[in-house]
Amino acid sequence: MSDDARLVELFEAASDTFDDKLHQVPADGWHAPTPCTDWDVRDLVNHVVGEHRWVVPLMGGQTIADVGSELDGDLLGDDPMAAWHHATAPSHAAFAAEGAMDSTVHLSYGDERAAAYCEQLVFDNLVHAWDLARGAGVDDELPGDLVDWAIGWATPILPMLTGSGAFGEVVVVPDDADAQTRLLAMVGRRR
Repeated sequence: MSDDARLVELFEAASDTFDDKLHQVPADGWHAPTPCTDWDVRDLVNHVVGEHRWVVPLMGGQTIADVGSELDGDLLGDDPMAAWHHATAPSHAAFAAEGAMDSTVHLSYGDERAAAYCEQLVFDNLVHAWDLARGAGVDDELPGDLVDWAIGWATPILPMLTGSGAFGEVVVVPDDADAQTRLLAMVGRRR
């Protein structure tokens, strides 16, 4: 399997993990708090739906300025599940297209190889799957292979991740902590 095909597989697996947690949100759980202190469950889902909706225009060569405010605000409407499904199929297709991972995307901090952009979304979908599970009060166990990948991906860029403000400060955990606990600690979360 090529590196690009493996990355698409990881993207789909992380999205599927988020999807699994999303389908367990109880009817009265949409406004429950999450570990992302500024977001309740609905806000968190809206954020991840937005990330998926950005993929198609960015992979198509558009800039953030080109998209403008089109993807601001509430993207979930009256049917968050439908909004999720309508966002994920096109994002998966955009990354899976022949040669897509070698293209350049124009992100807020500058131009980036599409493969690196995809890696960011794998990581974000995975971490937010845990946030969603915690907020919804459902099983928060993450797939071990994805956790191992995420630790390997994040470790060399951890100062940049924590410095971006997108994640909390690193939490100190025991040396013998399990992989998921270590991953969550890297981004300021306590298991």
